[in-house]
Amino acid sequence: MPNLENLRKQAKLYVRWHRDGYHPVAATIRAMLPRYRHLTDRQVLAESFKLSDAQELVARQSGFESWQALKTGVQAMPTTNSTVSIPVLSDIEAQLYVSDIKVSCDYYTKLGFTVAFTYGEPAFYGQVMRDEARLNLRLVCEPVFVGDIREREKLLSASITVDSADEIHRLFDQYKSAGVDFNQTLKKEPWGARTFIVRDPDGNLLLFAGPAT
Repeated sequence: MPNLENLRKQAKLYVRWHRDGYHPVAATIRAMLPRYRHLTDRQVLAESFKLSDAQELVARQSGFESWQALKTGVQAMPTTNSTVSIPVLSDIEAQLYVSDIKVSCDYYTKLGFTVAFTYGEPAFYGQVMRDEARLNLRLVCEPVFVGDIREREKLLSASITVDSADEIHRLFDQYKSAGVDFNQTLKKEPWGARTFIVRDPDGNLLLFAGPAT
């Protein structure tokens, strides 16, 4: 059962993120609250965003039209003996270390991603996204890995999956036609998946995987 106090805390957290100019929260606000949908990330963060707005956002995430409807729904749910709520992990984003935000954005655009935002003048942080996959780009001006250990050990920066064998074949063909640099071409793994690995301009290795059949 949803814990109303935890939902209140979540709403306050959204207000704080908005006040602090945390760019990823702008996409959530725009997706959940219709009055923000025509705005860019920067415009969302510049707009007023009160606790009541954050409570409405949390309510809509939970399937209710308003905070009042959520409170009524939660209070109407049967109680249980357990008072311990189990945290739910709802999302994950890979963090890639890059030497040039613009070059990286251009590269991932070639892979079919769109630029969600860049931050800073000049940019030192950004995010690209394609469907449900999100990659955060962090500017680092010094080597992150020692020597060639990343290549030797195939240290992945991200692992991205598709749902069908047809999709993994078509994605590989698209990237091959686009002249993408592969660390590993498409192959069938012993555990039954088909995978390939691309290498971005900074040497980050991204694995793409899908069913073999």
